[in-house]
Parts: sequence; C-alpha cells; structure tokens
Amino acid sequence: MLQHPFPPLWNADSKVLILGSFPSVKSREQMFFYGHPQNRFWKLLALLYSETAPQTVEEKKLLVLGHGLALWDSIASCEIKGSSDASITDVVPTDLRPILVGSRIERIYCNGTRSYDVYCKYQLPVLGIEAVKLPSTSPANAAWSMERLAEAWKVIVE
Repeated sequence: MLQHPFPPLWNADSKVLILGSFPSVKSREQMFFYGHPQNRFWKLLALLYSETAPQTVEEKKLLVLGHGLALWDSIASCEIKGSSDASITDVVPTDLRPILVGSRIERIYCNGTRSYDVYCKYQLPVLGIEAVKLPSTSPANAAWSMERLAEAWKVIVE
C-alpha cells in the first residue's frame, strides 16, 4: 500500500481546489504535483493565466497560490502499478475538510476521470460539494490537444 508522500498546496486565500488522483512515479520522486515532464498541467496553468511556464517547485507554488488555487489529490493511499490510474485499487480517500475549513474554496475541479470517480464515491457524500470533472492533463490523455484542454480548463479562471 502506497501512502501519499507530500502535503497539499493551499493557503487561506485559495478559492479553487484542483484534485488529481494519486501522484505518478515522477511526482513521488520529486515530492511535488505533476512531476512528469510530459504532463501538461504546468504548461496549461501558465497558458490560462498568461504566465511563463514554471520550472522549479518554488515557481509552481507561486503560480498556484498567486491565483487563489489549491492542489491536492483525491486518494491518500492505494495500491498502484507504476503511474497508471487504471491500476489503482484499495483506495483510501484524502480528508479534504482541513483545506475547506482553512481556506475560501468555492469550487472543486477534478483532473481526470479517476480523481472525479473517487471524489464522487468518497468525498462528495461527506462534503456535499459537487465537483466538476475536467479532462486529464496526463500524457496518457493524448486525444486532447493543448488547445482543447485550455478550452475545457478555462472554467478554473472564470
């Protein structure tokens, strides 16, 4: 059973919570979100906010917190083969209440189907806050071009 190895990223001013599923192998190595170089998350956020794509963890934190965002994952621990969401079993959900109590979260978005399914099964009944499923920024979601992702994800900025 793998435990989520790093904390959520948020502060008291966070208004939008973005949930992934569980960190990839690369993210676990880097101890930070969306660590795979082919994951389009950081390029997409930079595009949506008309900023330069962040390179360092510090720059990524500034981009997220500077725009009132929060990052976390829907899964606290699970069995997983490599980085494949499809292989995830034995899910233990994260407790989102500390973020919701300590911030100004108004909206919750899920980065991909697995995150959304876990949220709906475990967190929605406890929190009563609907989440919106967005297309995954993962390189495995090659069917979605950066342009299509940006069109779908622009709701986080609105």
